Amino acid sequence: MIAITTIGKYLPENRVSNLRLLEKFETDEAFIRDKIGVVQRAQKAPGQKASDLCLKAFENLLSQKELDTSSVDCCVVVTQNPDLNIPHTSAIVHGALDLPESCACFDISLGCSGYVYGLSVVTAFMQANGFKTGLLFTADPYSDIIDPDDKNTALIFGDGATVTLLEENQPGLVALGYDFGSKGAGYKNLVNEGKLYMNGRAVFNFTAGVVPKSIEKLLQKLNLEKSEIDQWYLHQGSKYIVDTITMRLGLEPEKVVFNMYEYGNTVSSSIPMLLSDDLNKFISGQKIGLSGFGVGLSWASAIFEMK
Repeated sequence: MIAITTIGKYLPENRVSNLRLLEKFETDEAFIRDKIGVVQRAQKAPGQKASDLCLKAFENLLSQKELDTSSVDCCVVVTQNPDLNIPHTSAIVHGALDLPESCACFDISLGCSGYVYGLSVVTAFMQANGFKTGLLFTADPYSDIIDPDDKNTALIFGDGATVTLLEENQPGLVALGYDFGSKGAGYKNLVNEGKLYMNGRAVFNFTAGVVPKSIEKLLQKLNLEKSEIDQWYLHQGSKYIVDTITMRLGLEPEKVVFNMYEYGNTVSSSIPMLLSDDLNKFISGQKIGLSGFGVGLSWASAIFEMK
């Protein structure tokens, strides 16, 4: 049994206010708060790279739990904005943390669905190889690829990173099942060709169409009712998309977590960023739902139970 036992996070102290951009983008405060859901965005220092953000998240993890780094069996980084094309960012993190040479390292190139995919990949990898301790990092510093004059992206994305400690036979969140999917034919609706481009309407329509179906399919597969899920953690794409999924699934709004007003959409870090605040509050038997969606176009949903 591989469980999520601790989550560390990092958000840069620097913030960029969207309220100062109302005139520039010809919008109003209601749109910022109620539709986008991002009042200000976390922004890293110009010289910081994905690995630097990962190391900061690891510092936060160590402030919560003692960890003998010599016991780490695998180190995986989810990012589509790596430090360099070569080598993989996980190798840079590995060296900086002085992890053992026996530690397996690789990156996963996924965006908004990356955390849920990563949990499945790393858990299976650990189980297949008899590993007991794994680190799953997420870091996508989008401020390096955002066009500050593009209303479709400039008001949404923030920088941040997380690290999830996965351990064998320890109390924590354990996966009950997953659902995955892709619509690769729509990849051009969210693409980086020097600067990030997003067709917001197309991405919204994709998400609103596939995510409720994915969650319904997964619940049916696990023979669970929506009412049995105690909390939902949806990718923080925007407040409007989270509200739309909540409505289409008929979820109780108070069970759906939303909190990116003060830092923005942190891509693969958005779900673990939320989970890091609640992980210690769960009691044995509680179930939570996760769903990430976006770049690819890709989606991944999961149900976890506290063991």
